[in-house]
Amino acid sequence: MKKRLVLMMALSMALAVPGCAMAEESTEAATETVSEAAETETEEATEVETDVKGEGVMTHEEYLAADVDAEVVIETYVQAKQSWWEDKATIYTQDKDGAYFIYNMPCSEEEYEKLVPGTKIKVTGYKAEWSGEIEVADVESFEIEDGEYIAKPLDVTDLLGKDELIDHQNELVSFKGMTVEAAGQDADGNDVPFLYNYDGSGSEGDDLYFNVSYNGETYTFTVESYLCDKDTDVYKAVEALQIGDKIDMEGFLYWYEGVNPHITSVTAAE
Repeated sequence: MKKRLVLMMALSMALAVPGCAMAEESTEAATETVSEAAETETEEATEVETDVKGEGVMTHEEYLAADVDAEVVIETYVQAKQSWWEDKATIYTQDKDGAYFIYNMPCSEEEYEKLVPGTKIKVTGYKAEWSGEIEVADVESFEIEDGEYIAKPLDVTDLLGKDELIDHQNELVSFKGMTVEAAGQDADGNDVPFLYNYDGSGSEGDDLYFNVSYNGETYTFTVESYLCDKDTDVYKAVEALQIGDKIDMEGFLYWYEGVNPHITSVTAAE
């Protein structure tokens, strides 16, 4: 959008300035802007398209086809960090073909600080499954490599309730035009839009659970407190929800006994 705006401004200047010489200079400037923008876009596209796996590294398709408990070697890119505890890190990662949730990866605090979004890593571990969630666990080693990739959220709203949704497990996704439903009741028996913990047994700072509906079906979404704590915008946004609100969301398509997205952004529906 910014590149297009620059181009429009440049062309407007070219038309507004009198005199052939000045118009030619402005037109040349606009042409250079177009060329630079096109070159940048080409470089960005090439970086993603040429993300070839190293020797002995699985493609995402091969990773999915591997048996549970099989050793896996992957190259992927950090998208968000859920937690670090006792020299172990849990992170959300993705490449251009799919996502990998990495659980309790041995990692020093110094290394953890280096795992900023976009960082490329190579991980050797074992494929695991927990209540429907496919992840890389029992990690033996990881290393930071050259390369960078930030995923854009994929709109999966229309895949809710369909078998195809699981094909995007752990990816960064978005949901549009969802309606907030009652998540439970308070001590006085009044409907409430969210709960601290899945059963309402928690307090501020714990995970937030809230229900949203689409096409007549209701789904439970979560703000995972290790990923987005009580001081984050998304945590506060969920605490401010009212039943009946229309909202858009982004988050990671986590799985627990069915779809259970870990939400990172909540805004009023456009």
